[in-house]
Amino acid sequence: MFEPRISIITLGVADMARAIAFYRDGLGFPTDITEATADWAIFRTVGTRFALYPKKLLAKDIADDHPQTGTGFGGITLAHNVRTEAEVTEVLAFAESAGGKILKPAQSAEWGGQNGYFADPDGYPWEIAFNPNNIFANDGMIWGGSLGPMPE
Repeated sequence: MFEPRISIITLGVADMARAIAFYRDGLGFPTDITEATADWAIFRTVGTRFALYPKKLLAKDIADDHPQTGTGFGGITLAHNVRTEAEVTEVLAFAESAGGKILKPAQSAEWGGQNGYFADPDGYPWEIAFNPNNIFANDGMIWGGSLGPMPE
């Protein structure tokens, strides 16, 4: 069994500068991103983090041949961050045993951690990720790195 958690909701966007400006400058979502030309952005929201990433790259992160439109990918992923690298494989196996479909097995990620993806029975993709820079609070919230420092 694993800790039930939605760590990050990621929107695949067509225009990063426009999306960053909307969420950061327009809605006032707090982030450490200062440039509108950033490759990705994570916003600190209460409970779950909110992220932006180019839609084509988000689809490619799931699988090189993952469809970018149509059935199966609506440009959104749910992320479940885990405490150890081994848990990535364990949670993917757990999801598969529950009826999920593995889209990308656990593997090293270009950002330094490990991740993999599964789809729920309706095709919604979930990323299972281990980031060595994350710090888990007692309540399971993740902090550290681009997610911001843990509050005192």
